[in-house]
Amino acid sequence: MTQALLFSNSTNHGGAYLGHALDVLADHYAGVAEVLFAPWALADHDQYVERVASAFRTIGISVRGLHTVEDPAAAVRDAEALYVGGGNTFRLTAALHRHGLINAIRTAVASGGLRYGGASAGTVVAAPTMRTTNDMPIAEPTSFTTLGLVPFQINPHYLDADPTSTHAGETREQRLAEFLEQNDAAVLGLREGTWLQLKSESDGRNSATIGGHPTSHSAAGPAVLLQRGQPIREVAGDVSELLHLAPRYDAAP
Repeated sequence: MTQALLFSNSTNHGGAYLGHALDVLADHYAGVAEVLFAPWALADHDQYVERVASAFRTIGISVRGLHTVEDPAAAVRDAEALYVGGGNTFRLTAALHRHGLINAIRTAVASGGLRYGGASAGTVVAAPTMRTTNDMPIAEPTSFTTLGLVPFQINPHYLDADPTSTHAGETREQRLAEFLEQNDAAVLGLREGTWLQLKSESDGRNSATIGGHPTSHSAAGPAVLLQRGQPIREVAGDVSELLHLAPRYDAAP
């Protein structure tokens, strides 16, 4: 019953917040009057709410900051829609645990009653753990466990290695290969300008589709898939087969 829209990034270069995806955003939240917004990935919550609200106003939806309600978990259980913004994934995950939102969001989405949207850090936390974030650990969550709306990891802002670069540090692919050495869990790398949409189809099955267009002209496609023991491969369009994966964490060979 999962209904989720997971953006790699919220803003394309030179564009407005979510300006590259207003059509799919409006479709995902169709019929919803108000979206709850989790702003904890950034420090200035009120300013963040206003930034997000300006985008949602263009599609006729109001936004309420989840940080302003007395019981965020209860608010989520009663809500139709939630959006989780990007920023620092460690700070966001710590707040989700602190407010009792991990199980609340997971249960509400699984029941079909809550439509979930996220970008960047908000997309990372839709995976079973936050272990494939790109962020610095500026806060310490009680656990790396996150929402588990999908049975695989997501790496937003996926960057392809530049063959002309003289930088000798690890590439994104190499860092994710290190993750796979310790964990037998697939990683979906979403390039800038793309998203993953999860829907409940009329026949009762869940579907997963990659949409959008990568902002890098050198990118072969919208996303890549990394799995232990397999070469990295390009993926696009219908990726519903990923919903049947069974990840194993802390499973070094």
